[in-house]
Amino acid sequence: MKNFLVILCPLFFCASLTQAQDTIRIEDIAKRKGDSVTVCAKVYGGIFLDKGKNQPTFLNLGAPYPNHLLTVVIWKTERHFFKKPPETALINREICITGRVIDYNGKPEIVFKKPEQMTIR
Repeated sequence: MKNFLVILCPLFFCASLTQAQDTIRIEDIAKRKGDSVTVCAKVYGGIFLDKGKNQPTFLNLGAPYPNHLLTVVIWKTERHFFKKPPETALINREICITGRVIDYNGKPEIVFKKPEQMTIR
């Protein structure tokens, strides 16, 4: 019985860590800079800067640019995770993105690094 508990305790601990992400409203994203969160919102616009440094794709969530509430950044090195260009394929779709909220020039931003971070509703 003791060995059984020794095995189960770490499993429950790990499971609780994976559930630790806060799901928040898009309207509250600016208050959560520095936190790891999950937020679901409509993609109102996007652009791929093929001539920009590291060729970023920017997705604007919550409202159209420049009034968007969150930017999701997808670097060129991660675009291969998408079957179609995300800046067009995700327009008017609701997505959920999980990640650490950072501040970029006064706007909240989450950097996409792996497919597990995003779901499409």
